Amino acid sequence: MRKFLILIALLASVTGFAQVDKKDVRRGNRQFAKAKYGDADISYRKALNADSTSVRAAYDLGNNLYRQGDFANAGKYYGQALRHVPEVRNVKEQASLAFDTYFNAGDAALQQKQYRAAMESFVQALLIDPDNMEAKENYVYARKMLENNPDGGGGGNDDQNQDQDQNQDQQDQDQQDQDQDKNEEQKPYNGSGISPQQAQQMLQAIQAKEKETQDKVNKEKAAVLKSRQKEKNW
Repeated sequence: MRKFLILIALLASVTGFAQVDKKDVRRGNRQFAKAKYGDADISYRKALNADSTSVRAAYDLGNNLYRQGDFANAGKYYGQALRHVPEVRNVKEQASLAFDTYFNAGDAALQQKQYRAAMESFVQALLIDPDNMEAKENYVYARKMLENNPDGGGGGNDDQNQDQDQNQDQQDQDQQDQDQDKNEEQKPYNGSGISPQQAQQMLQAIQAKEKETQDKVNKEKAAVLKSRQKEKNW
């Protein structure tokens, strides 16, 4: 009986944390909608302190940081959200969260001129929703930019000072860590148990569509693609 009572107490504690988590996330979303990004930051971090596995809190904090121009840290929290996406029980919600997070992670990488990482994120998004035109266009854009910048665009300008170079190096390392995490957790996110051969076929189909989308990826639209973000907070 004592063990049973302890179990009930533990379950009640977990439920309490979940309620606090959701309450803080909802508060953060209201603040985000009002462009109160500092307040939203506090709310999302409070939710993560209560539950470090909260996908919604990590994803929403990533969006909040993205909106403030902190693309490197936004990418970190997108990576954190992706690590816990498989724990979302609702399959449709899991797929939706994974797609939006991969999409925004790709945009965060684009903002840092990390085109290879951006391509990888958009490919993962397309494995979930192969018909999404926005993800296709952003993939094509990242691919073209990588062709023009074979080093991935991660290097700084000659007139940057040493501190800026160090910051960029740290961002590159953070992105590599994020990419590694996503590669380790890749399999659960596609929602269909897709095989490597099927993934390769899908990637080839995406590349075959490039000619159809290149006309849309012109100089005027490039700026729009680089800043596009899935802003739906959960």
